[in-house]
Amino acid sequence: MTGKTKLRTILGISAAIIFFPAKSVLGAEDASITREQFLLLEKQNAALQEQLQKQQAVIDSLVHQVQDIRNGGEHGGDSNAMPVIHASEDELPAASSDSFHLGKVDITGEGGVAFFSSQPQGMFPHSTFRIDEARLFLEAPVWDDVYFYSEIDLASRESTSLGLNVGELYVDFEDVSKLWGQERMLNIRAGQFYIPFGEEYLSRFAMDNPLISHSVSDIWGTDAGVELYGKIGPVQYVAAVQNGGSVTTQSLQSDKSIAGHISYEPNKWLHLSASGMRTGNLSVSNGLSAVWFGNGFFRALNSPPASTFHANLAEVDAQVNLSCVQLKAAAGYINYDDDSPAGDDHRDIYYYYAEGVHDFTKQFYGAARFSEIFAHNGFPIVGNGDSNNYLFGPLTREYWRLSIGLGYRFGRNLLVKGEYSFNQGSLADGTARTAENQFSVEAAFKF
Repeated sequence: MTGKTKLRTILGISAAIIFFPAKSVLGAEDASITREQFLLLEKQNAALQEQLQKQQAVIDSLVHQVQDIRNGGEHGGDSNAMPVIHASEDELPAASSDSFHLGKVDITGEGGVAFFSSQPQGMFPHSTFRIDEARLFLEAPVWDDVYFYSEIDLASRESTSLGLNVGELYVDFEDVSKLWGQERMLNIRAGQFYIPFGEEYLSRFAMDNPLISHSVSDIWGTDAGVELYGKIGPVQYVAAVQNGGSVTTQSLQSDKSIAGHISYEPNKWLHLSASGMRTGNLSVSNGLSAVWFGNGFFRALNSPPASTFHANLAEVDAQVNLSCVQLKAAAGYINYDDDSPAGDDHRDIYYYYAEGVHDFTKQFYGAARFSEIFAHNGFPIVGNGDSNNYLFGPLTREYWRLSIGLGYRFGRNLLVKGEYSFNQGSLADGTARTAENQFSVEAAFKF
């Protein structure tokens, strides 16, 4: 072995002696740190998963609560309206789910199947099984606080056909006032929506109405336009500009309908509101008004023929919500006129209703409502009679309805109720309107 070879051998043996123990030590330290880190990460992961599950449960609960609030107001077209289901509802068994989600679209629905039987001069002289209501509601976010909403009517009591009709369809620009730091002061809605007049239109749907019939006046309607709504201090408001005439793809008059509604709740059990509306000068070629009154519409009286007609309306409402008793009352005035050359079609019309609901138990309740309309010289009031006869035929001077009913709430999503309504009135010439009483039973549902 040469000298150089001996030197390389000695250096190699020395390096092996020096680095082998060091490598062994380092390898042992890496294995110890990895195991500790793994155990720590495993523990942290379990804690995070538990926290996420708790947060998801809270989010699901909040989503359901928000959906309940929206359902309570949006179905009537006013997201700021007070809830119309009675206080005991929160204590009823909850449904497994309040809506169906299709991507970003929330789908809900409600309806009612019913049996009607009236006296010979009533709306159902031949006993009738009927799909009283069937509606689907679609809601989806568009951008930031902008939402799309639509109510698709499959069936309604006012229509004899079973087909698709648009009830509401609008784009909602929520909380616009946040741009200047005011929460919920101004929201803007554009499209087709309910005319914001009075309180009854907020509880007309079968699940919200404790009875099956409505009041004799029953003022409601949908129309296209723009609506502003929000809350300023303790006062909530809604104001809308809409076409005013029958819902078509094109308005037939330049004058527009204006309707407004303000409400105030001095405490939790008392709700007060006032409403005003002008239909605008509606063209006779438009046929009828968009707003519904007396189970019909406003129309020209044609004596002699007019080219335009209009109605100005005002109403005050009060609601008292106690633990087992709910009371509602409203009174209103309508000034009607047209441009008939005879100039004798002016009418002063007065109406009112009072309603009471008593909860015998959390599920079982009784309800009654009395309503009446007075129209000097007569006015088209259908009431519970034949619409072809009393909307376009003889004018009615006075009409009243007493509705008495019982209901049972199986849960938040199912209600069964029965009712008997007494209906009577008189025509402008003094002829009595009788034999229009009605018995009805209905199962209402939502999902």
